[in-house]
Amino acid sequence: MHKYSNFIKIVIINIKSKYLKLILSLIILLAVILLIYSIYIFNIAFKPNIKLTGKKEYYLKIPSNSDYSDVIRILKNDTVLKNSKTFDKLARKKNYPNHINPGRYLIKNNMSNNRVINLLRSGKQQPFNLIFNNIRTKERLAQVISNQIEADSASIMEAMHDSAFLSLTGFNEETVLALFIPNTYQFYWNTTAERFLNRMLNEYHRFWKNGRAELADEIGLSPVEVSTLAAIIDEEALINDELKRIAGVYMNRLEKRMYLNADPTIKFILRDFSVRRILYKDLEINSPYNTYKKIGLPPGPIVIPSIAAIDAVLNYEKHDYLYFCAKEDFSGYHNFAKTLEEHNRNRRIYLQALNKSRIYR
Repeated sequence: MHKYSNFIKIVIINIKSKYLKLILSLIILLAVILLIYSIYIFNIAFKPNIKLTGKKEYYLKIPSNSDYSDVIRILKNDTVLKNSKTFDKLARKKNYPNHINPGRYLIKNNMSNNRVINLLRSGKQQPFNLIFNNIRTKERLAQVISNQIEADSASIMEAMHDSAFLSLTGFNEETVLALFIPNTYQFYWNTTAERFLNRMLNEYHRFWKNGRAELADEIGLSPVEVSTLAAIIDEEALINDELKRIAGVYMNRLEKRMYLNADPTIKFILRDFSVRRILYKDLEINSPYNTYKKIGLPPGPIVIPSIAAIDAVLNYEKHDYLYFCAKEDFSGYHNFAKTLEEHNRNRRIYLQALNKSRIYR
């Protein structure tokens, strides 16, 4: 009986040993599978999957009303993903297709799928500096702005001519250029034409509230009239040193109810600011912008004036000059005169210089 008992114990021990080995083997197998799966998931989520050739960063622009397929198409077209399948797999796992946020996103080299998807889901766009200056027409402004934001030039032009907007703000189609103050502004790329104009309106009010409205009132001009005169001065003065002096000439002429006789307004009518010589026939053009035939300021700015020119009008130089003419050395400076006789002498010298240089237009 004792012998049978020992035998049974041995059998039980052997069975337990086999089960233990089997269980241990299964545990090891599961651990290996889990490790492999973990490595697989890690690679999908955290392994660098952005490859930028020849640059360290890239801006992904997702247009408004885009869906997930649009985002994938853009990424593929821009060839920035090493593996689009792993990106798609994780994006769907994190439900990104239902959280598409339009905008401009900064993507850096070697970013992982997880970082990119979290960024895009968050909607945290990268703002940029929108810049405009030296703009002469509304069409050119719309083009310059549309090259920097999502809104196209047609929608910007339409917004600028919107009767409700103009009526609400007190501008009209001739004066609306005065709304825009050339500067550097931070914007998000997916800005609409309407939001752009509203931002410019806020900047306009901020600009004129900074003591400038009071200065305009002191010299007897409205902010729009200041901008209208500043636009002419910007086109007349090639040297900033002369801005205030030229502003003083025009303020003297306005005070005396004289014609402004501003050549830039003629160039505006001709739609050619490159003209170097105004002809007598040009002065006969019938236009409200012809300051040789109409006393006072033109209906609105002929260009978007610079801040420097606006401030020059507000702080114009007090003097007795009524005339000025470009110097014959083409240096950009002007000869100023108090009398018509003196001015005509300066003008003859300048015309002789034009003829000598064969500048007939």
